[in-house]
Amino acid sequence: MEIIFLGTNGWYDSDTGNTVCTLINSDRYHIILDAGNGISKIDQHIHDDLPVYLFLSHFHLDHLVGLHVLNKFRFAQGLKIFGQKGTRAILDTIINEPFTVPLQKLPYPVEVNELLPGPYKLPFALECEFLLHSSPTLGYRLDLDGKIIAYCPDTGVCESAVHLAEDADLLITECSHKPGESSSAWPHLNPQDAADIARRAGAKRLALTHFDASRYQSMQERMDAIASVVDYQDIIVAKDGLILHI
Repeated sequence: MEIIFLGTNGWYDSDTGNTVCTLINSDRYHIILDAGNGISKIDQHIHDDLPVYLFLSHFHLDHLVGLHVLNKFRFAQGLKIFGQKGTRAILDTIINEPFTVPLQKLPYPVEVNELLPGPYKLPFALECEFLLHSSPTLGYRLDLDGKIIAYCPDTGVCESAVHLAEDADLLITECSHKPGESSSAWPHLNPQDAADIARRAGAKRLALTHFDASRYQSMQERMDAIASVVDYQDIIVAKDGLILHI
């Protein structure tokens, strides 16, 4: 299984990368996690007719803005989009005229599905829960090729993140804050927070993404921040184009 980081910035594009998007290429499915501007590169990595699933965490634009390029792609197998209640109305508003090509006019079928917290079979096993953020945000736990991938985007420290990451083969979390930073009004994680979640959950590996572009202005700043983590060793600092094999 490949995990490909196509966009690793939070908030806006910069020299460090595009806004957040991650692709999982499993044996039977292509799974896209969020749709920042990194999604524009997805046709470099999908070259077959396996089913394509897109999971949206919430409606902040750095997680949705890339959807305006969906007309670029030619998914003969179609695209299934999943998100929280209200996703269909949001997409009908911003992925529509006069802003961009409406979903129903794309050159392939698109299906929008809304999720409540809980377990699902899609046909792979999926679990989703709301995380701690300024806007309702879904985190996801996927069982693919016998591996558990947990995805906890914009969030503060919360029990939902720990639950989703329990015994995961890979936990992908955001890392908007720098070491020592926190905000109760705008919850996000710093490197130690993310590591604490991974440690408590027993996750085997941790990948950090969604680095706030205004705080992390270079790749070296991303690497330096990991020095603050004292009790969890297997940490991957994501950058655009990084491919993990698990």
